[in-house]
Amino acid sequence: MQDIWRLSATELAGLIKSKKVSAKEAAEAGLARLDAVNPKINAVVDHRPDDVLAQAASIDAAIARGEAVGPLAGVPVTIKVNVDQQGYATTNGLKLQRDTIAKVDNPVVANLRKAGAVLLGRTNCPAFSYRWFTTNLIHGDTKNPRDPGITPGGSSGGAGAAVAAGIGHIAHGTDIAGSIRYPAYACGVHGLRPSLGRIPAFNAALPERPIGPQISAVSGPLARTVNDLRISLAAMSAPDHRDPWYVPAPLEGPPREKRVAMCLNPDGLDPVPEVVAAVADAGKRLQDAGWIVEEISDTPALREAAEIQTRLWLGDGYEAQLEMAEREGDPGALACLRGNRAKVHPFDLSKALTRRATLTREWFAFLDKYPVLLMPVSGELPFPDHLDRKDEASFARVWHAQLSQIAIPFMGLPGLTVSTGLVGRIPVGVQLVAGRYREDLCLAAGEAVEAGGTPSAAIDPAE
Repeated sequence: MQDIWRLSATELAGLIKSKKVSAKEAAEAGLARLDAVNPKINAVVDHRPDDVLAQAASIDAAIARGEAVGPLAGVPVTIKVNVDQQGYATTNGLKLQRDTIAKVDNPVVANLRKAGAVLLGRTNCPAFSYRWFTTNLIHGDTKNPRDPGITPGGSSGGAGAAVAAGIGHIAHGTDIAGSIRYPAYACGVHGLRPSLGRIPAFNAALPERPIGPQISAVSGPLARTVNDLRISLAAMSAPDHRDPWYVPAPLEGPPREKRVAMCLNPDGLDPVPEVVAAVADAGKRLQDAGWIVEEISDTPALREAAEIQTRLWLGDGYEAQLEMAEREGDPGALACLRGNRAKVHPFDLSKALTRRATLTREWFAFLDKYPVLLMPVSGELPFPDHLDRKDEASFARVWHAQLSQIAIPFMGLPGLTVSTGLVGRIPVGVQLVAGRYREDLCLAAGEAVEAGGTPSAAIDPAE
């Protein structure tokens, strides 16, 4: 079979289970695609072909014995370098962590293995996973395969670039302020930020995280089809006792009316016309699919939620983060911390968590009335690469445009980026938000949006 790497994860898993394609063939196709295109985009920064082929051989042997091999049987998947994968460095884009070798898998990695996935390689992120751009001093610069002049997104920029270019069928990412949703948007694929507690997390190789990341950072999948996100979510969300925030919530909740609130300009975001048009078009696609779409003038607080989330993310332990960034010497990380200092330092944790309860309650009430919210991912089309380091005005412009991404983690809500098309060769998409543990509603609406347009497909990197 030609171009196995182009198949969806769902298609490929079915072919492997039915023995029409072997896991070895899928792994070889994934490695060949990586060799062919990764030098142009630097999405995967660590991979070991012998290990990949050994994983595939174990899947094929299990199938030959008639054993159950899981829903992702033999599907090549990439893992972001900020989570533990046994035997690999958990660098998080840092020279300082080049020797931080994981002894055990992070729960999400262990769950992917249990589901039968073949771990193809480790994907790049910015230093400390701070930015919506992907470069660092240890692994270098990741390019967007659709246009090297625009950001691939961040912090899961390697994940977005890899899955868009056909390196793996699913990419693992993490999201504390848009780090799954934005790379999906920038690279023209789909990305799901699950609810807090949906997917277990723990990096044994690193110190325990502060409370801010504990209650807002999550792992999740990026893929080229919404259904591949669905099967990835099921695989990644298996229980693991190592995460005290894990919640064994069902993947399918009670039926809700197919009703969507569409907000073109939430909380003064003032999106560019191309973004407004994409959201309006997605609303029409939902209507055509039988959803009730009600345009609303605003949402509950996004700007305030984004401001406090930024404090939770960067302000808790700010001086220690700054000291480590100075030792690392990464210009982007330093720009992020120094540019936000006035907003996040000094930090009052009690005040932040108290306000979080109020805003979360308001969002829960809103999402009780409207099962799904449709709004922009960003106020702009994907930025020129490294725009945040150009000058102070550009830094402020980037952070303003991202408020609809930064806010959602503050309430622990799920958010889905659906790619909806291209403006020239620049991707555009929309964001769908639902109540906590209602990823199923995001995915159902996402499939309706996806079905109304041109499906996302693996691409060859642009020059």
